[in-house]
Amino acid sequence: MYSNEKKINKLFNYWLTISLFLVFFIIIIGGLTRLTNSGLSITEWELFKGIFPPLDNNSWNVYFEDYKKIPQYNLLNFNMSLNEFKVIFYWEYFHRILARIIGLFFLIPLIFFYFSKKIKKINLKVSFLILILIILQGFAGWFMVKSGLVNDITVSHYRLSIHLVLAFIIISSIYWLIKNVTSKKEKKFFILSSSNFPFLFLIFLIFIQIVFGAFVSGLDAGKIYQTWPLMGNTYIPNDLLDDSIQSIFEFNNHSLVQFYHRNLAYIIIIYVLFLTIYIYKRKILMLYKPLTILLIFLLLQVILGVFTLVSGINIYLASTHQITSVLLVLSALNLYYFRAN
Repeated sequence: MYSNEKKINKLFNYWLTISLFLVFFIIIIGGLTRLTNSGLSITEWELFKGIFPPLDNNSWNVYFEDYKKIPQYNLLNFNMSLNEFKVIFYWEYFHRILARIIGLFFLIPLIFFYFSKKIKKINLKVSFLILILIILQGFAGWFMVKSGLVNDITVSHYRLSIHLVLAFIIISSIYWLIKNVTSKKEKKFFILSSSNFPFLFLIFLIFIQIVFGAFVSGLDAGKIYQTWPLMGNTYIPNDLLDDSIQSIFEFNNHSLVQFYHRNLAYIIIIYVLFLTIYIYKRKILMLYKPLTILLIFLLLQVILGVFTLVSGINIYLASTHQITSVLLVLSALNLYYFRAN
C-alpha cells in the first residue's frame, strides 16, 4: 500500500516537471510566433477543428483566402505567396497544437491523481487552479488574436501582455508546487511579512517588467531607438521632452514604452544589488546559492536585452532574451522560496 502511494507521488512529481517544460517550451514558441508576425495567420479559433494542418491545395487556399481578408495581409503582406504564407501558418499552428497538448496533458493525469486519493489535497487544489489558468489562457489567446483581425496589422499590446503574464503565472505556479512537492512542505506564496516583502517586491518588479516587455514587443517599440545607453542622442528621447505630464501614462507611445522598459531594468538591477547587500550583511547563508543563480540570469538578461536592441531586434537574440526572462522569474521564485516562512 505504501509502495503504491510512493509510486503515485513520484508520478505526480514527474507530471508536474514535464508540465513545467511544456509551458516553458510554449512560451518560446509563442515568442517566436510574435517575432515572425505569424500569430494572425489562422483567423478562426478552431477549438475543435484544426488538429491537422491543411493536407491539400484546396485546404491551403481556404486558409490563405481567409488571411487575405484581414488588415495585416492588405497593408503589410499583400505580396505574400502561398509558400510564404505556409511558413507563418505553421508557427501559429504549432503554437496552437502545443497549447492543446498542454491542456490535455494537464487535465487527464490530474483526473487520475484526484481519484487515486494518494495526493495531498492542498497539492490537488493548486493543480486544479493551474488547470483553470490554462483554460483561461486559451480564451486569452483568442481574445488577443481577435484584436488583430479587424482594424490593425498586429494584435493589441495590452491583450498580448495579458496573454504573456498569464503564461508566466502558470509556469510560476507549477514551479512553486514542484518546490513544495519535492521538499515535502506546504509553503504559501502570498504571505506578507517583513522578511518576505523584499523578495515579493522583486518578483512584483520583474512581472511589471514583463508587462512592459510585452508592450515593447506588441508595438515593435524596440525598432524606434536602437542605441544604448542613450535613446538617440539623449537619455530621455527628444520626442518625450515636449510632452505634458498627462502623457506619462500614454502606453501607446512607442518611445515612452521603450523608455520605461529600459529604466525599469535599471531599477531592478539596483534593487537586486541592495538585496544582495541585505542578504550578505545579515549573513543569510541559505540564500547565497539561489542569489548567485539570480545574479547570473539577471546579468545575462541585461546583456541580451542590450544586444537585442542594438542588433536591430535580431530574432535569435530576441528569443533568447525572452527565454532568459523565464529563467529570471524562476530564479527569483527560487530565492524567495528559500526565504518564505
